[in-house]
Amino acid sequence: MPTLTLSPAELRLTVDPATLGFSDTSELLDQQLPWIGQERAEMAARFGLQMDQPGYNLFVLGEVGSGRASLLQRAMQDAAANRQVPPDLCYLYNFDAPERPRALRLPAGQGRLLRQFMAQMMKSLQKQIPQCLNGQEFKSESKRIEDNYKTEEAKVYAELDAYAEARMFTLHRESGHLVFTYRDARGHTLTEEEMLALPKENRVTIDHAEQELRVEIARYFEKTGAMERIKDEALAALRRQAVKPLLDMQLQEIRNGLKKQIKDSVKLGTYLEQVMHDVLGNIELFEALDAEDDIRQEALLKVLSRYRVNLVVDNDGLAGAPVIVEDNPLFRSLFGSIEYQSENDVLVTDFSRIRAGSLHKAHGGFLMLHLRDLLSDGLVWEKLRRLLRSGRLQIEEPGTAFTPIATVSLEPEAVDVDIKIVLVGSREQYYELQEEDPEFARHFAVKVDFAESFSSSAATRRATAAFVAHACRRLGLPHFSAAAVAQLLEDGHREVDDQSRQSAIFGRTESLVMESAALCRARAGRLVEAADVEAALAARTKRHDYPEQRLQEAIAEGDVLIAVQGEKVGQINGLTQVDLWDYRFGFPVRITARTHAGEDGLLNIEREVEMSGPIHDKGVFILNNYLSALFAHNAPLALNAAIVFEQEYEGVEGDSASCAELYALLSSLSGVPIRQGIAVTGAVNQHGEVLPVGGINEKIEGYFRVCTTAGLDGRQGVLIPHRNRRHLMLERKVIQAVEQGLFHIHTAEHVSAGIELLTGLPAGVANATGNYPHGSVLGRAQRTLLAYRRACQASEPAKSRHKHLHT
Repeated sequence: MPTLTLSPAELRLTVDPATLGFSDTSELLDQQLPWIGQERAEMAARFGLQMDQPGYNLFVLGEVGSGRASLLQRAMQDAAANRQVPPDLCYLYNFDAPERPRALRLPAGQGRLLRQFMAQMMKSLQKQIPQCLNGQEFKSESKRIEDNYKTEEAKVYAELDAYAEARMFTLHRESGHLVFTYRDARGHTLTEEEMLALPKENRVTIDHAEQELRVEIARYFEKTGAMERIKDEALAALRRQAVKPLLDMQLQEIRNGLKKQIKDSVKLGTYLEQVMHDVLGNIELFEALDAEDDIRQEALLKVLSRYRVNLVVDNDGLAGAPVIVEDNPLFRSLFGSIEYQSENDVLVTDFSRIRAGSLHKAHGGFLMLHLRDLLSDGLVWEKLRRLLRSGRLQIEEPGTAFTPIATVSLEPEAVDVDIKIVLVGSREQYYELQEEDPEFARHFAVKVDFAESFSSSAATRRATAAFVAHACRRLGLPHFSAAAVAQLLEDGHREVDDQSRQSAIFGRTESLVMESAALCRARAGRLVEAADVEAALAARTKRHDYPEQRLQEAIAEGDVLIAVQGEKVGQINGLTQVDLWDYRFGFPVRITARTHAGEDGLLNIEREVEMSGPIHDKGVFILNNYLSALFAHNAPLALNAAIVFEQEYEGVEGDSASCAELYALLSSLSGVPIRQGIAVTGAVNQHGEVLPVGGINEKIEGYFRVCTTAGLDGRQGVLIPHRNRRHLMLERKVIQAVEQGLFHIHTAEHVSAGIELLTGLPAGVANATGNYPHGSVLGRAQRTLLAYRRACQASEPAKSRHKHLHT
């Protein structure tokens, strides 16, 4: 099949603004924004978000700018609206083990109520307990107990005093101690000197009496000590009896103020009972304090601090389940933390310093994370793996063991969490995770795969226009005319090099919307027009095209040798593309081939110097096999051939130059020159069929700029694969040159058609004996190969003689 020359209409998809059905995007604001071109991803996301079974977390994969995060957030919010509001989470003082605070879940809003009730109770107790203990009834009963004690104590003291009196001792109290002295029969108290002056028998008698008195005094203290303990217990019981009704009323108000049907009702009841016992055990601290009684005041504050409620997750006022996007998943922010403060060179903390993480806050709802963020911290990754395995979340501080000072740490009670995790990553990360960590990947059973492009239709074009409308409203931008939207749509097709498919990377579209709107405002326009979009695209190109500009200048100045006119043997212009991620551009490169008689076969110079990639090497091997098949009856080929990309110093990858390399080889073998004005791109298979290649638009436009600089003469153009026709979205400058007959786009389905276009001679078809017509390109190449074989055969005897003499 001969080459085809494409018409201008085939070189680009043009969207007619009149077919869009609106005059400007303000008319589309009432339309709901769908998942444009992402039906598969939307179905998977809806399914995964509704699945309540464990392990059905979502892994969202796709390119940046595809809307993978924003669309999933919207889907999460929709799903969350139909779920119940999850409970609050509180941490409470553990009276049995203070280093292990207890977790308590309460219905949404009840955590805040419990905190308020407990705070009110603490204030009330500080006011009401002193009032209660200062009441007349309490004072009367307290005085009775005190009086009974004093009466009994006086009786016991009188007995002791009589005992001392009988033994000639005088007994009296002094600063809380009992002091006794000996007196003689006249009642005179003896001094130490007088005691020593007494006869020895008298001193022995007095010492014996003193020992007996001391024993009796010890008995006295035992009796009064027991009596005092009974008094203190009676007073304590009296205080408890007086305060307990007050406490019962306070705690009953708390119970009545909270819902009965809660999961942790038993735990809450136990906690309130422990609070009551703790208050009753420390009633003396609540008695009226003196202004200067700092020690008791500090002790009271310490006791009251136990009754605080640490509300770490407050879902009061939340409608539906929580939706949390964690953009900074540090260990503390994700799993919760414990705050510390330094006291006397020791880090101390308590249950009130426990802080919830995103995983606590997302309980009962959804949490979005980015895989790249998680992989940057091994501790985060390992703890998340354990959480997915167990479903229990434990707050811990992994760094406290390495602090330079001593640390008083806590071990808060672990809690069960029910979270739907939405993990966002790239396709490469997804498949690496499947291979390297299958246990982790098993917990993400729902794959939400965002497409990079989609088939364009009237519906998707209108949806894209609605996307522009919503973006303008959200960003406060002027709306777009139908013609401007048509330009955006065409750019979406150009981005994926396809007339039938549109780019799904709407992040780029939104950027173009903002840039076009800025130009519209600069000219004080009311609507963004097509010219604004074109100007924004041109400005974007200008910001990024410096590498292309320098290469074009190097070609124009003759530093890089490219001929766009005349004919040359064994020389052709191939087309290549450079992808710098933020900018793509194409340019021509001279490919040359030299052949002569020999037995080494085809030599790929780039491969020999390790400047080619595996795909390019594969293309050369295929080319070599096809060449051998063309002249199979002459095999093995007596050929030495070398192919090189001239002035290429960065390396070569890809097989899109294999057609050009084949044409250069055939030209060298046949001696038939090739038109230098026709640049070539395309891959070839082992049957000589021309295969489509990527970057077709950039390659054509890059060569077009070179020809424009050198001067268009009407004989220049490109030869591309026939299967690349639908990928054409060329610049209008190229299309205008084609309309004027100054530039041409040719397509070929088979390399034989390309040979005829480039040489002006028939390629040639082999007859039954395998010979090609005399005047064809392949026929000439066949004669050259036969000549090479004869030359090689003639050199064999000489080689044998030389080998014999050398031996």
